[in-house]
Amino acid sequence: MTSPSGRRMTARAIADALREQIRTGVLPPGHPLPTSRELADKFGVTTKTVSAGIDTLKAEGLVVGEQGGRRRVRESKPITWNLTCFENGRRRDSRAMDDWSAAITAAGRTPEQQVVVRSEPATADVAAWLEIPVGAPVITRTRMRSVDGQPFQLSTSSFPATIASGTLLEEQGDVAVPGGILKTIGHPQQHVRDEIGIRMPTPEESERLQLPVGTPVAQHVRIGYGDTAPVRVMVTIAPGDRHILVYELDVSE
Repeated sequence: MTSPSGRRMTARAIADALREQIRTGVLPPGHPLPTSRELADKFGVTTKTVSAGIDTLKAEGLVVGEQGGRRRVRESKPITWNLTCFENGRRRDSRAMDDWSAAITAAGRTPEQQVVVRSEPATADVAAWLEIPVGAPVITRTRMRSVDGQPFQLSTSSFPATIASGTLLEEQGDVAVPGGILKTIGHPQQHVRDEIGIRMPTPEESERLQLPVGTPVAQHVRIGYGDTAPVRVMVTIAPGDRHILVYELDVSE
């Protein structure tokens, strides 16, 4: 079969044509794609070829499927996460919300955090970041962070039990205090180190963050150091379609 222009159309060519329409705004975010039959008639191919082309766009994260078989251009309103300002010395915590929620609120969005606290042995990665033995007890605070009702981040902070046990860090729920909990309990962070990796999500991350097929995530690791040793490591999984990561650095001499 051939297209109206006489050129034989393949699934790849259909994906290229639809991708260009998405890029130029002919098919804007949230807009439904034409039906498979409509596209098949337009390009002069079978509906099977159309489906293969659309599957390519799904894998690229440009198109999402809906119940009933309808496909739609992915719609996302990302947040700008300024990691230079996040939890720096001029923290925005209050008793009503922590630094992250304060930043989201200041951007005109609505934050929500669901927090689960556990005591568990340190994994190899956590032990290396915190400079403690593998299996040493840690207190973890895992946050599901949502913006405007949509899951945006899955963030787990781990603290050595030697500083966290018997403190606010063991309290269930979304606890916030001015200056941050670590400062309140006498173990403020003096400096931090960030590590950022890009990868595909695990099945659990995809399910909890409600990720469309083909969505990569950033794994942001922030290690907070006290006077002599690390006091916290925070690992945040941030979907690539929902975040703009910003750093602002002073490069003057």
